[in-house]
Amino acid sequence: MKLLRVFAVVCGLALSAAALDREAFTFTQYDLDARVEPTQQRLAVRGRLTLRNDSKLPQKNFPLQISGSLNWLAIQADGKPVQYLTQDYTSDIDHTGTLSEAIVTLSREVPPGGTVALDVRYEGVVPQDATRLTRINVPQEVAKHSDWDLISKKSTAVRGVGYVTWYPVALAAASLSDGNAVFDALARWKAREESAEFTATITNLEAEGGDASLFLCNGRTQAAQTEQVIRASAASVECRFSPLGTAVPLFVLGEYKEVARASSSVSYLPGHENAAQVYAAAAEKTLPFVTEWLGAPAATTVVVDLADAQAAPYESGRLLLTPVTNATPALAEVAMVHQLAHAAFSSPRPWIAEGTAHFLQAAYRARRDGHQAGLEFMEMHRLGIVEAEKSLETSRKQDPTSDSLLSSAREEFYRSKAMYVWWMLNDMLGDAVIKKALAAYRAEQDNNPAYLQHLLEAQSKRDLQTFFEDWVYNDRGLPDFRVESVFPRQTLRGGYLVTVTVENLGDAGAEVPVTIGFEGGELTHRLEVKAKSKNSIRFDAASFPTGALVNDGSVPESNLGNNVLRDAQ
Repeated sequence: MKLLRVFAVVCGLALSAAALDREAFTFTQYDLDARVEPTQQRLAVRGRLTLRNDSKLPQKNFPLQISGSLNWLAIQADGKPVQYLTQDYTSDIDHTGTLSEAIVTLSREVPPGGTVALDVRYEGVVPQDATRLTRINVPQEVAKHSDWDLISKKSTAVRGVGYVTWYPVALAAASLSDGNAVFDALARWKAREESAEFTATITNLEAEGGDASLFLCNGRTQAAQTEQVIRASAASVECRFSPLGTAVPLFVLGEYKEVARASSSVSYLPGHENAAQVYAAAAEKTLPFVTEWLGAPAATTVVVDLADAQAAPYESGRLLLTPVTNATPALAEVAMVHQLAHAAFSSPRPWIAEGTAHFLQAAYRARRDGHQAGLEFMEMHRLGIVEAEKSLETSRKQDPTSDSLLSSAREEFYRSKAMYVWWMLNDMLGDAVIKKALAAYRAEQDNNPAYLQHLLEAQSKRDLQTFFEDWVYNDRGLPDFRVESVFPRQTLRGGYLVTVTVENLGDAGAEVPVTIGFEGGELTHRLEVKAKSKNSIRFDAASFPTGALVNDGSVPESNLGNNVLRDAQ
């Protein structure tokens, strides 16, 4: 009889899992105590979670998910064990490609808006694992340099959800083989958890008295409005986010030494001192450029060396995780512009904070290597924006504000698309206006979505409402410019008055450069072409035009294949 009761409970939990709304609950608070044993690659966590039912229905069942290499030990509510069923749940939000999922069944339903507090314990190992990449046929050598997270004696570096789910989450399954599904799932998660309070005390159980190992994590306080770097040469460190925002909590542990400068700190592994000096020198070289735009940094940038010499860099606020040995001085300079920008300027809005940092990277490339180099830097980001916009085509028509720069948690938008927005504003208004607006910006006063717009309008004396409606307050997609015609008419002085007509097939308008070529030179003027419309511009050319080009790469487009017309009418 007892066996039948146990069987009935298991069957009930299994049926609950089948009908589960995995995104019904929002995690509003984390209070975790994590213990690390580097030699064993081991992580053990206990703590309390607070969840809120954000669905429209009462909920009794919900999932808790951690990395597939970790195991659930206990889950309690009100000091009493709760029923839960554990299972492997395939999802690429974790580097293993699998989550260890606990389907929790409470003794009572949680009403819409209601909360539940749980005490949890789980443990396991965090080895390097690139399974999610290799199973979609990414070569092993390539995959391991992307998913480099691990706990080890030599060096520990562990990023959070999207890489290693070392703290509990709840998301529907997502596969890297399914277009942008993983990135969409993570964007939804970040949007849901933006206001969560997150605290994790992380302890190295193998630390001994006088241990000089560096322990580091990221965090944020309400007063700072931007990510902080918490570091200590000690056995433990507290990682606190108030609120979590779009950040991914991470921690690093290792036998690091430091190259310290006034504006930067570079922590390097044994034998890498010369390479670390390259980053320190890059920070000093680029500091005047960043100061010119944003003022002097209020804090130092932090660069931390990764053991894998080919590891893909990872940036979080003014913290950069990267193998210091693989950068040339030129690449290090561009990287440090971004980190110094975060140290000098903060905003509670990711599109402003990240957009300015990425824009300054492009602007630095343009100043150092020429205007075209800046455009080429941005072009590396354009395809990611195009793919993200394609995936949102249906939802955008239903609600164009859902993934606007104001609200989007997609990195392709608040980093890359925002970079283009700042470049376009700079082209429209000029360096001086942008610098004055940034100098006047106060993070604590940015309580109105139009705050930045009004600062720019005050400095430029221009109406920017249409631009902000298309690019910031809504996601209209991208423009698609086409040179429709080039019509020359000879003048009495022997030159040509050339009329160029440009059509915008897209749903977002923009002010775009238009260039005509002719024997002996070329001319460029700017032209505003609104969405789904045409506009014309006239040039005084010295000789018959050889063709026209719309957009030099300064405006992100969905299609660059129709930007040139080589024959004048």
